[in-house]
Amino acid sequence: MAAEDERTENRGSLAERTYENLRFAIVRGELRPNERLIEVDLAERFQVSRTPVRESLQRLAVDGLVVPARRGWVVRELALDEIREIYEVREALEGRAAALAAERATAEERESILGLVAHRHVSPGENRTGGAKMVYDNDAFHTAVINACGNRRLVGQIERNVDYYYNVQVASLYNDAELATSLRQHSEIAQAIMDGDPETAESTMRRHIQDALAVILEHSSPAPRLFDEGGSSLAGPAS
Repeated sequence: MAAEDERTENRGSLAERTYENLRFAIVRGELRPNERLIEVDLAERFQVSRTPVRESLQRLAVDGLVVPARRGWVVRELALDEIREIYEVREALEGRAAALAAERATAEERESILGLVAHRHVSPGENRTGGAKMVYDNDAFHTAVINACGNRRLVGQIERNVDYYYNVQVASLYNDAELATSLRQHSEIAQAIMDGDPETAESTMRRHIQDALAVILEHSSPAPRLFDEGGSSLAGPAS
């Protein structure tokens, strides 16, 4: 009985790991919009059988990341209205998280958030040469702010939407001036949290996300694609 339970648990862990790996490959752009997803190829790629791949694709369809196609699945490409909706939700949730972080963050969390923006500056052409690092730095900052809000339910809501935010393709949309504005806003948010100023933290985070959407809409033509080479969403370094 114990051996059977262990096998069941292992199968569950394998299915979950396959789902997470496949999801990551989509949202980070390793698997691109409208790319056909072949079960046998994915099974070979992730070194698993076709069963966890099939289960993962079904879950990803519920997530809205893949859609059925003739004899298989393809990576879903999101429409302009969906991009706007996602950013409106994001603005509300992360704005509130920033305000709560300013009220509730521990001294250690405040120092950590401030440290993430210290000495950060824009190098000419960084959007073209340093996209992966920009994504990493952006994720680290936003994650630190969100986790410092002291509200697990809010964190959970943001995490369920977070995969639609940022990727290397989006980073490439930013020119040097826009990237500098994004980084300055990060610094202002961090300072507001450090100072315990929830109003400034929230308003700056909201403006930050509004600006990210504006960059996407301005530079994406003819119709912005939430999933592009960067996979996740068209959120930018300002995200």
